[in-house]
Amino acid sequence: MTDTQLDAASARPGSIHWKRNLTISLIGSFTTIVAMTLLLPFLPLYVEELGVSDHAAIVQWSGIAYGATFFAAALVAPLWGRLGDIYGRKLMLVRASLGMTLAISLMGMAGNVWQLVALRLFVGLAGGYASGSMVLVATQTPKDRSAWALGVLSSGIMAGNLVGPLIGGALPPIIGIRGTFLAAGGMIFLSFLATAFLIKEEKSPARKKAAKASGGWKSIADKRPVIAMLATGMLLMFANMSIEPIITVYVAQLVPVESQVTMVSGIVMSAAALGSILSASWLGKLADRIGHWPVISGALAVAGLLLIPQAFVTSSWQLIILRFLMGAALGGLLPCIAAVIRHSVPDSAAGSILGLSISSQYVGQVAGPILGGFVGGHIGMRAVFLGTSVLLLGGAAYAWMVRPRDEETSGPA
Repeated sequence: MTDTQLDAASARPGSIHWKRNLTISLIGSFTTIVAMTLLLPFLPLYVEELGVSDHAAIVQWSGIAYGATFFAAALVAPLWGRLGDIYGRKLMLVRASLGMTLAISLMGMAGNVWQLVALRLFVGLAGGYASGSMVLVATQTPKDRSAWALGVLSSGIMAGNLVGPLIGGALPPIIGIRGTFLAAGGMIFLSFLATAFLIKEEKSPARKKAAKASGGWKSIADKRPVIAMLATGMLLMFANMSIEPIITVYVAQLVPVESQVTMVSGIVMSAAALGSILSASWLGKLADRIGHWPVISGALAVAGLLLIPQAFVTSSWQLIILRFLMGAALGGLLPCIAAVIRHSVPDSAAGSILGLSISSQYVGQVAGPILGGFVGGHIGMRAVFLGTSVLLLGGAAYAWMVRPRDEETSGPA
């Protein structure tokens, strides 16, 4: 029996527990992302508390500690996805939530900055709850509801990114920085218990056998849609992050009162996230109805066009509205990317390829700020907006050209 036949033999319209699994995954992803991002407002203060006194060193160590998690996660995401294909996706969520509970709790007991960086690395290596949830939901949900379900999950993940820094700014004055880490660890422990006892995943000996036999990249018959989705995921994160290094400087040119610059910059940064949160499930539902590829190409094209007027705004409210609309346009991309990969690869390879997709997104998340800051500093801030616009429009054209022509493949399955 071939790998494809094994996959076909184990294929299902979706788990009967998919709604419950989606709910627990949504709660778990939200809480773990909150716990990962709540340290943003007080990270430099904690680095200083751990014995780093020089201002430049504080900034440097803060950057290293924050980036360590995402660097490590990018390296191991395909590995956890592959192991999930073989041993079960629920097991990966249990592992991630337990590992993050221990690591984040221990951060509150760090004795020096090296221990903090090591624990941040460990969070990246052992974590991956949100990306694991995407794999579980993508493979357990009926295909005709997959983009909607992934859109709901994406909204929870983005909401965690939005709420985390707010909690991180409010809790330390009340319970202290170390107490905040312990509280975050306790919150993730509750997600661990919910994941372990409430998520239900059907066992599939045929899928497990197929995953062990080959799985991975070589089991994909047509690799073009998958390559397009890896590029789209990287482009999405690049577009979101390329503007981040220059936002505050750009807003300073638009806001006449210097004391309002940081507040307006925060609103500008949050506007795109809010737009994505509000649009993700709706665009996912639209993709389930009309097909994923038109939504992907359309979202990239609209976002690319919206970047052009951002380069020429004359007031902060214009920038806020345009960033919100751009976020709304891009909100449906993550669920559509996961759904297309789910539909384009055999079940035995879904986890490893979706893990590879997560890694490509981390590449964009790292490359975006680096290149955006370089272009903004050496060429000009308008060039960042216009250059990112060209990349998004090119990505839209590429996605449209490589889309499968077969109605059964490109539309809802």
